[in-house]
Amino acid sequence: MTASDERSGQGEVDAPYEDVLLATATPDDRAVEAALRPRTLEEFVGQERVREQLSLILEAARARGRVPDHVLLSGPPGLGKTTLAMIIATELATPMRVTSGPAIQHAGDLAALLSSLAEGEVLFLDEIHRMARPAEEMLYMAMEDFRVDVIVGKGAGATAIPLQVPPFTLVGATTRAGLLPGPLRDRFGFTAHMEFYSDTELEQVLRRSADLVGVPLTTDGGAEIASRSRGTPRIANRLLRRVRDYAQVRGAGTVDREAARAALELYDVDEAGLDRLDQAVLDALCRRFGGGPVGLSTLAVAVGEEPETVEEVAEPFLVRGGLIARTPRGRVATAAAWRHLGLTPPVSGGQPGLFQP
Repeated sequence: MTASDERSGQGEVDAPYEDVLLATATPDDRAVEAALRPRTLEEFVGQERVREQLSLILEAARARGRVPDHVLLSGPPGLGKTTLAMIIATELATPMRVTSGPAIQHAGDLAALLSSLAEGEVLFLDEIHRMARPAEEMLYMAMEDFRVDVIVGKGAGATAIPLQVPPFTLVGATTRAGLLPGPLRDRFGFTAHMEFYSDTELEQVLRRSADLVGVPLTTDGGAEIASRSRGTPRIANRLLRRVRDYAQVRGAGTVDREAARAALELYDVDEAGLDRLDQAVLDALCRRFGGGPVGLSTLAVAVGEEPETVEEVAEPFLVRGGLIARTPRGRVATAAAWRHLGLTPPVSGGQPGLFQP
């Protein structure tokens, strides 16, 4: 699979957890997202420190005429890890091969992939922490010595055949850097952590996207969408499309604050960026269980979802926003959660200071 097959907006290939409840992308949506994806570091909005560091690495590699060090990009979904990988290939003027950790379950899968690379090619490995352990151990040697040992036969008659791999640049992406084993993490020459975007940066993303797709976007409309985008460019772009649809069908065609508020209310995205599941979790915690503590399984049953969905989809944003807390006894709603629902926080009881403003 090549880079051109994977272009889908300033964000990752797979749909992020945060906007899983939004409308499913149509072929037209994917075409629009392809047009929105930045092609160079200069076009890329946000992550200025990472962009500066990458620019230096790539410029030095081009000056030496050698492939750059392997790159590890970590951070939450939707912040631009895939986009940066594609930009690296573009800046180096080399082809790019795209795969993912779950797709490599055997060492032979990795050996076949590496042996088919061209010299200088960029290999993008998404969700690298989910790669199978045998393939992971083979990758160590490939990254350091550009060589893999293919085992032929079994038992006492097994033979290791060394296979040379052309010099390449591995760009690994992960949403859970802590799951990467130390030996693999240490073999990357450059590690970058992607941070959530500020509202100002998201407004820049939205203005650029609106210009590219020809959507009339006012300043207050862009600010309204940015404030509800959870610090994530991919979500900002998808909300922009939904507001565009609303403005086109029920409004005057311009994405202004009034259209943004009406459209996002229709799609169950509130002023803090919480969607239906987030609001259901807070409502269950506060109204049904008095603020907690509540076990994850009990909370999941209360909102009609699987525990993994609550833990991986809703909790990260709610915890980051200071709306819930994880304790040894279970999940607890903070004072901010009660106020968000328009309720009065109760006396903290066994959680000293938890409900203090």
